[in-house]
Amino acid sequence: MAELNLKQIIDRLNAEFAGDTRKLVFWYDDKAEFEEDMQGVRLENAKVYYLQRDNQFYTKYFLERVDTATNYLIYAPFPKPETADNHLEDTLLYSKRFFADRAALLLADLGIDEKYRPLIEKHIKFWAEKKRAQRFYDLEIENYNETNILVGIMAALCSARTCSFEDVVRVVLTDGGLADNSFMAEFERYDLLDAFWKLCEQHFGYTDVKPTLEKLIVAMFVTYTAKYIGAELPKPWKMFQSYKSGNIIAFLDNLMNSVIYRETYDALSAHVAKSLNAGTVFAGYLPEDLVGCDTFLCIDQIIIKWMTDRLLNEDIGAKLGTLTIPQVCEKRQKMHFGPQMEQSYSLLDSAYHLITAAAYHCPDGFKAIVDKYRNTDCQIDSAYRRFYFAYDQLADTADFEMLRELAENIYTNEFLAKLLPKWNAGLVDGDSLTSIPAQVDFFSRHIKNAKDRVVVIISDALRFEVGRELFQRMQDAPKCVFAKLEIQLGVLPSYTRLGMAALLPHKSLTMTDDYQVLVDDVLCDSLAGREKVLQSYVPGSVCVQFDDMKALKKMELREIITGKQVVYIYHNQIDARGDKLNTENEVFSACQEAIQEIIDLIHRIAVGANTIHFIVTADHGFIYKRDKVTESGKIGGVSDKGAFVNRRFIVSSAPVMDNGIANMSMGTVLRNNDPKVVSFPVSSNVFKVAGGGQNYVHGGSSPQEMLVPVIDIRMEKGHIETKNAEIALVSMVQKITNKITILEFIQSEPVSDTVKATTYKMFFMSEDNERISNEVSLFADSRDSDALKRMFRMKFQFKDKRYDRDKQYFLVVYDDNTGLEVFRHPMLMDLAFADDFGFGI
Repeated sequence: MAELNLKQIIDRLNAEFAGDTRKLVFWYDDKAEFEEDMQGVRLENAKVYYLQRDNQFYTKYFLERVDTATNYLIYAPFPKPETADNHLEDTLLYSKRFFADRAALLLADLGIDEKYRPLIEKHIKFWAEKKRAQRFYDLEIENYNETNILVGIMAALCSARTCSFEDVVRVVLTDGGLADNSFMAEFERYDLLDAFWKLCEQHFGYTDVKPTLEKLIVAMFVTYTAKYIGAELPKPWKMFQSYKSGNIIAFLDNLMNSVIYRETYDALSAHVAKSLNAGTVFAGYLPEDLVGCDTFLCIDQIIIKWMTDRLLNEDIGAKLGTLTIPQVCEKRQKMHFGPQMEQSYSLLDSAYHLITAAAYHCPDGFKAIVDKYRNTDCQIDSAYRRFYFAYDQLADTADFEMLRELAENIYTNEFLAKLLPKWNAGLVDGDSLTSIPAQVDFFSRHIKNAKDRVVVIISDALRFEVGRELFQRMQDAPKCVFAKLEIQLGVLPSYTRLGMAALLPHKSLTMTDDYQVLVDDVLCDSLAGREKVLQSYVPGSVCVQFDDMKALKKMELREIITGKQVVYIYHNQIDARGDKLNTENEVFSACQEAIQEIIDLIHRIAVGANTIHFIVTADHGFIYKRDKVTESGKIGGVSDKGAFVNRRFIVSSAPVMDNGIANMSMGTVLRNNDPKVVSFPVSSNVFKVAGGGQNYVHGGSSPQEMLVPVIDIRMEKGHIETKNAEIALVSMVQKITNKITILEFIQSEPVSDTVKATTYKMFFMSEDNERISNEVSLFADSRDSDALKRMFRMKFQFKDKRYDRDKQYFLVVYDDNTGLEVFRHPMLMDLAFADDFGFGI
């Protein structure tokens, strides 16, 4: 960095006199700062001639007549005289002037052309402080012009990292605040305010008699909004609209997509929305005109309210343009405020699928009911679960209370009320217990003949629809090479003690008169009892609690698994929460946690214990309804004092004879001669029992309680190569001719177990590494095998500036997860518009 010192001056002077040609160099030291120092200066290839105010004519005679061969530095410790008073004026015309003030040193040190000296001198105060000046040097500006110098000074003052006016504006807006902005105060101190506002006009088309940051940011948001809404701007807003939308869109896109600045963008957006009363203004717009715009959070709130109203009217055919309600939810979740409103959109998407059940029809016949439940009806349970999972994460649920009541009513009175009576009519009719695979045959069907080690994970209360989500997640999991989902019919009553027994190998299952469950005459309501039974069939086996395994180190985990043929792991997340009164409303959160815990456990064992074969199943499922059971939904009056009474079943010596109650022989369930009878409600009603929860139940007869998943999973032995879903540019475009350009991309392959969904960011860049367009996101997450359905249309908006047709520009694409560039495609820019607004200070 340049400093005003004698050695540097001498070095520069010696450089001036290099060569064989005679040179005369005049140095007018205006303030005589170096008069004493020059007395002792000796130059390598020149002599120092001391000019005085009254010897100019003699000096001219000496230099042009007496000594015409020697190089001379003509040093004058006073300012250059006016032309009329200067006898050496014509000599100066064929000589050279030397400047040794701070501005001159900066010009020389930075390689700035002499014509910019007035600009440097105007802002000379800026260079007085070394750290501040060093920040300018660190920008490493290559080609200096008036704009670059001014932007560089501004960038140094606000500690921007590049000599970019967009960076300057970003720092000013995000770090300094709109009122009493500290950076603007610095710009005023160094006489840069006029330059700043002129650059704002040049870059963003913003001009005002009394410009302010407040009005600048309003102009940006209004201009951005105008490009993405499908209707005219409000008349009062039009005065803020800029003609340079390309630069503004690129600027705000980069701000909102930045991990660092997105929260600041949200704050600015909220501030502008409040200033413009955007919520009230847009409430009068058609929602379809707003669905493509994400400038303000209030737009999401308006669209959410519209969808809520449509769903309350059970208008599942409602659309915004061509988008259905689920498609609107998916689209908006991927837009800027999507993550912030994720739970609201998830709730609405789930509500939509629940409301479709208002027209639910249950088929006749047990096998048909099971098939329909496995293929489609289980998704109603999933939608109900996802609805409440999202609902419970909302800070304020007031806007969705009526929708919750509708969802609850449909789930209980339209879905369960129609499904359960037909299910139970089919269950007690004929050979229903043998029409689908039974839980009591689990070991013989899945474990007995396994050739390799198999780890069985039994998750308490993992009902079928939850297992289905686990299955879908495992299909996408790294190292999973095979996953198959089957369904099996659990035992009745569908409770833990009997369900866990049924999953063990056995010759006989019996229930004693005091309702203990025995497997081959062994009591198996503890881990030790279950392991005793399992080892009697498979000596190389072990039973383990999940909670005992989750904290084990890799070697400890390997010690448990190594050498074993069969490993039963008992996992209890769902039932543990649902069965407690104070936590039963957390059961859907427990379902999500259970899925993740099982996936993590499979990966740990596969990697750490050299195991590839896993089977996930459950002892039973559950029914959960958010509304408390009313008195009319409770069945009272159990006369048998020795009966085993539960909220959803009664096991006794004689059947309970009452309307709404069905009965089945325990001998039929256990495949023996047990004379006891299990009685159960044919609806979702419960028996009156003291204590216990109100919302979460199991033990009875319903698809939700009795149908449990069997997920057969095989992991790759060692490492499996996976890759991100790749994309390619489809549009055969080599030249950009429009300010707004749409390009088509294709996702090369559908997402699968070896092809992973990923997000790509893309934008256009000049060969000088300047971003010249907005940044867009492409979510490569399609599973569709039809290539035409894996096409994406991405819209780019280019900055308003002059483009050089002879220069190279690039479409740059990078992986958002890794931050690595994927590819860049060369393009030529041939836009008709140009920036004719020259910058002059």
